[in-house]
Amino acid sequence: MGGGEGEAKAKANAEIVEIGRITHFFSRISVAVVELRDSISVGDKIWIKGATTDFKQTVESMQIQHKNVETAGPGESIGLKVIDRVRNGDIVYRLPKDG
Repeated sequence: MGGGEGEAKAKANAEIVEIGRITHFFSRISVAVVELRDSISVGDKIWIKGATTDFKQTVESMQIQHKNVETAGPGESIGLKVIDRVRNGDIVYRLPKDG
């Protein structure tokens, strides 16, 4: 009688958190500037989604003011190495650890 699959899907979606938006993209070096609304750490799995953007990756490295950092929080802007082209306004989500 329970929702079963629907409940599991809702729970998984609840763990996907919007953590920021792309404000700039440096195509030559494939680095995106992300203005954060939530925390992010090296090793996190993220999903970048926009009108024509849709890919997932693991955070391999990020910088604040040209210095490597392991974590960053709300209100900070980070430079994030990305595996594909992104566009201004694309949304960055943090995926569940097992997702």
